[in-house]
Amino acid sequence: MRFQTALEAEGFGAIAEFKRRSPSAGDIRPFADVSEIARSYQQAGARAMSVLVDERFGGSWDDLRAARAATTLPLLAKGFFSSPPDLETARDAGADAVLLLLRDLENEAARALLRIARTLGLDTLVEAHNAKELARAVEIDAPVIGINARDLSTFRIDRHAQLELLSHAPQDRVVVAESAIETRAQAAAADLAGANAILVGSTLMRAPDPGLKLRELLSRPLVKVCGLTRQGDVDAAVAAGADMVGFILAAESPRRADRLLEAPDTVLRVAVFVGEKEETDADLVQLYEREHGHRSRDAMLFRRGDRVGTVVDLPWAANDPSHFDRARATEGRVMLAGGLGPENVAEAIDAVHPWAVDSARSTEAAPGIKHHDALRRWVEAAR
Repeated sequence: MRFQTALEAEGFGAIAEFKRRSPSAGDIRPFADVSEIARSYQQAGARAMSVLVDERFGGSWDDLRAARAATTLPLLAKGFFSSPPDLETARDAGADAVLLLLRDLENEAARALLRIARTLGLDTLVEAHNAKELARAVEIDAPVIGINARDLSTFRIDRHAQLELLSHAPQDRVVVAESAIETRAQAAAADLAGANAILVGSTLMRAPDPGLKLRELLSRPLVKVCGLTRQGDVDAAVAAGADMVGFILAAESPRRADRLLEAPDTVLRVAVFVGEKEETDADLVQLYEREHGHRSRDAMLFRRGDRVGTVVDLPWAANDPSHFDRARATEGRVMLAGGLGPENVAEAIDAVHPWAVDSARSTEAAPGIKHHDALRRWVEAAR
């Protein structure tokens, strides 16, 4: 399968990267076996594999050849390429695609390399680091655009800027979020912002089992702990492994939080409203309509004003045996909520295969007050 075709497949995917070291971080896995890791990436469900061939990353063309012999995944040769011979070498070593850095290439040179790559039967990943470079990638008609959160001049990471660029990338291109992905929530944030895939290297190469770590980053459902009102409980939810932390900002709720509390960028913060929503810096907004003085049954999930999913819930203060059937019939991303706890969430996941699961009451000692052992049981059961 071609590199671009693999990334265009339905759903969200990953390019798993092999590198032994990084100029910013030093040695990561200096004695790694590229063949072994290539096989583990394929077994873990990678869409493609990226191989660093530059010696500054501990790489070589031999690594690409070894990966080609070990896997049928599309291979991206990753280096600092600027001439036709670079592309010919990549093709001869087994690459299916090559990286082109707009930081190092003027538009005319980038266009020429795109044409040569097509002639050689290679796809390309054209990498941008800022709004100007993203506009240039669109201008030269790059079919696959990578948006890197790391500035290669300073090595500084700016995930917020990356997510904003992802949200402004054209929807008729394949878009890849590169760098700074360490958790499932961060991968999900890239997905929600519009990326087709993530490119992950250091996080995988540092893991004891790179393939297992890749599976973890791509696995669903995400796990949300809602009804948080105290900073210590937020910290406990993060420590337990929650992917999302929810803050109910509806006046009538016994779990009402006065404001969004702090959480690291390894998780997503969700602001929950009933009726009217307010401006916050939450990663996601969960909005219920107000019906008969209470929340509506289901809610809409928004990112920066764009609807990205549906919360399928139970009726207010009632049960419904068709709950799972309704969730299965809902299109798009589904967050399953209502009546879920450690004792039944695995059954719910098997029945619905939701994008996320949500619970507030099962993790409580009292409304708005969390029991930390219950938090851990909820996250463990939902994983």
